[in-house]
Amino acid sequence: MKILIADKFSENHLDRLKKLGCDVIYNPAAKADDLPGLIPGCKILVVRSKQVTADTIKAADQLAVILRAGAGVNTIDVKTASARGVYVTNCPGKNSIAVAELAFALLLAIDRRVPDNVAALRAHKWNKKEFSKADGVYGKILGIVGVGQIGREVIKRAHAFGLHVMAWSRSFNLQKARELNVELAPDIDTIFRRADIVSLHVALKPDTKKLVNADRLAMMKPNAILINTARGEVVDQTALRAALEAKRIRAGVDVFDPEPAEGTADFADPILDQPNLYGTHHIGASTEQAQEAIAEEAIRIIETYLKTGVVLNCVNLATRTPAKWQLIVRHYDRVGVLAHVMDQIRRANTNIEEVQNIIFDGAAAACCRIQLDAEPGDKLLAAIKNGNPDIISIESLKIGE
Repeated sequence: MKILIADKFSENHLDRLKKLGCDVIYNPAAKADDLPGLIPGCKILVVRSKQVTADTIKAADQLAVILRAGAGVNTIDVKTASARGVYVTNCPGKNSIAVAELAFALLLAIDRRVPDNVAALRAHKWNKKEFSKADGVYGKILGIVGVGQIGREVIKRAHAFGLHVMAWSRSFNLQKARELNVELAPDIDTIFRRADIVSLHVALKPDTKKLVNADRLAMMKPNAILINTARGEVVDQTALRAALEAKRIRAGVDVFDPEPAEGTADFADPILDQPNLYGTHHIGASTEQAQEAIAEEAIRIIETYLKTGVVLNCVNLATRTPAKWQLIVRHYDRVGVLAHVMDQIRRANTNIEEVQNIIFDGAAAACCRIQLDAEPGDKLLAAIKNGNPDIISIESLKIGE
């Protein structure tokens, strides 16, 4: 099986893939525009930060799996992949500690103005009077927006710093808040009104794009801190720039909207000129520990697919199909039985949405559940039952309501 790895990947793990019998094409220097020319013949594409466009997916003649060696999949055209039956998977949670560490690095850098201290010293200037001014974070209110694996790692570290934590997420409830020893915020706006520090840890989805807008930034306390190690598009960057220019708040960001697609590039966004913005280069997951953990998970996903055909962590399977009816066919486990059933369904011009065939102990009999997009009429049921002597029984049930 041919695998294209189009971003930096652990050399040790490359060797493990080869030992699994994979034909590995390792091209970390490839640009996004190069992928359509590299993808033909490849069954699996592994990327870290590289954009996987519709053109790349359409150019693939054998592609079955796109594996993001990281958490989010916003760099992948998931819609096109789904339309062409390509699995999209990722490695969630493996970079949680690294991102949480960076969130606190940004927070402390802002409060103690660490980069400015370093810049002054490198310019051979001593200015203890200027840099002795800091608020300190102990006892402050930290608002967490998004309580997934990264948010939970941030909460652990926040307790160690003596911060009072309040948290909000759509699925977060009072029981979970008590388990994490945090205050449950009734809504996201409460976070922005009450917190001294707001840290964002939501995935980029249509409903989280520009979740932090001008109105929510205006709710923040004077001199409050916004930390964004999630995705740049979660924040309305124009609104953030205006809030920074007004010197109302401070911000620490690892992600921008937009940001360069390649690892090195000129970057002249006007927001970078704001002295109360502290930024890093989208490096939240960029620790050796995190990359080793991600590589291990990538190997696990690929090995499982090679051995079983199952794609772990798949993000683009339908949660609900157009199926409206289900056939339950009990049958003897013999050659041609299911071929007969499928052929009769085809003749009835009915589409099969899902199939599951379960074999009973001893492999003498089986039960096949077939979900259909339309009601199977009496004629179809009779054709299936009477057309093959190995059919034991058949029934239909209405579903999908």
